[in-house]
Amino acid sequence: MSKVEISYYSDVLCIWAYVAERRLEELADQFGNQIEIVPRYCSVFPDAWGKIERRGGFESFNQHLQEVAARFPHIEVHDDVWLRGCPRTSASPHQFLKAVALVEADDNEAPSRPYLERLSTRAARKIRHAFFAEALDIGDWQVHREITACIGVDYGLIEERLRSSEALAALAIDYGHATDNGIAGSPTFLMNEGRQKLFGNVGYRLLEANVQELLRHPKEDEASWC
Repeated sequence: MSKVEISYYSDVLCIWAYVAERRLEELADQFGNQIEIVPRYCSVFPDAWGKIERRGGFESFNQHLQEVAARFPHIEVHDDVWLRGCPRTSASPHQFLKAVALVEADDNEAPSRPYLERLSTRAARKIRHAFFAEALDIGDWQVHREITACIGVDYGLIEERLRSSEALAALAIDYGHATDNGIAGSPTFLMNEGRQKLFGNVGYRLLEANVQELLRHPKEDEASWC
């Protein structure tokens, strides 16, 4: 049986992607090796400081995030998020995460590991937690070093991918895919070769229904009802 591929586009500074992380984990838990989750990054906060200033400033944006967090008790948001530890851009943590994925790809056993156990998945989870729950500047390479230590990776291997521009090239490919697929923002779930696109604060049951319909394998001339 062929797997259902889910391309998951997100920006690590986007609180809605932080909210959606639990839904993605539930998909991985429920469907296991029936699906293939392909994480990709899109650029919602290329100039984070400028974006936030245009939206009323850091205190206003902090209040917005606190209001979102109050609606979703499964996420943890620090009182000082965006008031200290403020990254200039999401591009730096994205580049770091692409470097982790490149290191992971060198491991021949990596493709057989469940999505939730992969180094890249664990790194993405930790970097989001570092920002939202600990109010750390995840654009800082020292934070990246600490995360690699937590997941058991030699930072020297990460640095090789950064210095060689491999990680930057991989990130540019992600951003290019986002443009080509008309990704409007974070998070976006793309399925069925781009024919099914779910954007924003999408509930788990809707994601589940789309996956189940694709697993039903409708004929090529039969449209999916989702």
